[in-house]
Formats: sequence, structure tokens, C-alpha cells
Amino acid sequence: MSPTTKIDLTGPRRSPWPERLIKALLIASSLVAVFVTVGIVFSLLFEAIRFFKIIPIQDFLFGLEWNPQTAIRADQVGAKGEFGAVPLITGTLLISTIAMLIATPLGLASAIYLAEYASSRTRAIVKPLLEILAGIPTVVYGFFAALMIAPLIRLTGTGMGLEVASESALAAGLAMGIMIVPLISSLSDDVINAVPQSLRDASYGLGATQAETIKKVVLPAALPGISGGLLLATSTAIGETMIVVMAAGLAANLTANPLEAVTTITVQIVTLLTGDQEFDSAKTLSAFALGLLLFTLTLLLNIAAQKIVNHYRERYD
Repeated sequence: MSPTTKIDLTGPRRSPWPERLIKALLIASSLVAVFVTVGIVFSLLFEAIRFFKIIPIQDFLFGLEWNPQTAIRADQVGAKGEFGAVPLITGTLLISTIAMLIATPLGLASAIYLAEYASSRTRAIVKPLLEILAGIPTVVYGFFAALMIAPLIRLTGTGMGLEVASESALAAGLAMGIMIVPLISSLSDDVINAVPQSLRDASYGLGATQAETIKKVVLPAALPGISGGLLLATSTAIGETMIVVMAAGLAANLTANPLEAVTTITVQIVTLLTGDQEFDSAKTLSAFALGLLLFTLTLLLNIAAQKIVNHYRERYD
């Protein structure tokens, strides 16, 4: 007679040490991003507080002039400088808005075509080409905007009797929009393909056409992912630097005219921290205040994206 096997049911077995070690490594890897984010925030906050001791925070957030070129001696003209961030905020939002107005319809249209209409052979050709377009360095887009888009806009505007600057927000926005199209297209394509085929089949069974199915079934189901992708693309546009430097210029103009030269927060951060700088002047410390402002804007966008995704999220079996 074979011996009876005893099973211990008093409690869960203790995991072997290799499994515990792997779990600890995974937790440590997950905490790296948290610690890096906290370090970035505290480093920006520490230097920004030093800046706000020199320049009041209300003057920074609501000032209408940006001219950080402070003098070396206190008795020189313009020793205080102007540190109003409103022109930088408006320039950032203007260029980002133009870019999203260009990229959103093109990106969504290409994603819908690839996911719903294109044949497998066409998809196999077009999708890698879009992904290659996404890998082009931003400085190349900047050259394209400065040498092709900006002169074309100026020539067209002059022919229509408009006054167009050699560097304009429209040129930078168009180039940035072209750059963002592959990002929106790729994210939206993946989200649309993730919609269950059973929803499409049910719509077709009720007599709906393919266009009606896409409009009333597929897109509403994919809306949370598409919304998150659009806000991610917006964050990318807000953080872009090279295209703005080469196509929009460095002038901190407070304007809503896309035909004029503007600048953005990221461009000014790079400008302020270029070369040998002393970290005891308002000019250099203002870069950290701008960095904190940019971080706050990006954080608000991410929070808005999460709210939108949670609001529109639906579960499909």
C-alpha cells in the first residue's frame, strides 16, 4: 500500500529566494522613476524659490514683458530686467495650438484609413513609413521649416498684402504639426485596432455601413485612448525646442498673430543656460522658474488626460 501524501493547508508557502529577489528588483526599478521625478521637482523648486526672492512671483506669472538681460552693475540702465512670463506662455500655446490643428485631423484620418480601409499590403508599406517619419531628428524639421516653410509663408503672405515676419509662429507650428502626425497616427491606429471585432460585426448586422460603424461604434469605443494620445502629442509640442529656435525666433512678443515671431518657454530655458553662467543672478535663476512653470503645465495636461480617459472609459467584453 502506497504511503499517503500529507498536504499542509495551514498557510501559503513562502516564495523561494530567487522569486523574492526578482520581486525586489522590480520594485526598485519602479521606484527609480518616482525618485527621479521627485529629484527634478525639488531641484527646480529650490532654485525657483531663490529666483522668487529676487523677482516677485506675481510679476513673473502676470508680467507682460520678458527681457532678462540684466546689467552687470546696479547703476547701469536696465539692471533689473523684465521677467514677465506671459509672452512666453502665449507663444508656447500659440505654436502648440497651430501644431495640433494641423496634426490632429491628419493623424486621425491616417489612423482610420490604416485601421479600417487599407489593405494588409498597403498597411505594411505605409505604417513603417510613418514610423520612419517619427524618427527624423527635430533639427531636420527645423531646417525644413526655416528653409522651405517660412519663405513660402512669407512669399504667399506678401502676395496677399500681409506683413509676414521672416520667422513666424505659423512656420514653426506647421513644421511641428508635421512632426507630430506620426505620433498621433500610430497611437490612434493601435487604439482603433484594439476595439473588438464583435462590435463591428454587431453594427454590420444591424444594417450600418462601414462609415456609420466607424463614426458611431469604433471611434466612441476608442475615444479614451485617442484623447490620451492627443494630450500626449500636445505635451510633445509644448516641450519642443529646435523647431521653434530655427523657425519662430527668439523674440518674446506678446501677440496672437501667427505671422509674427514669437518664442516659447523651452527656447528661453536653453538660451538662459547656454554658456558659462553664474547661479546667483536673476537671469540664470529665471530658467529654473520657467522649468517649474513648464513642469506644472505638463502635469496639468497629464491630469486632464487622465480625467478624460477615466470619464470616457468603457469596458467591452
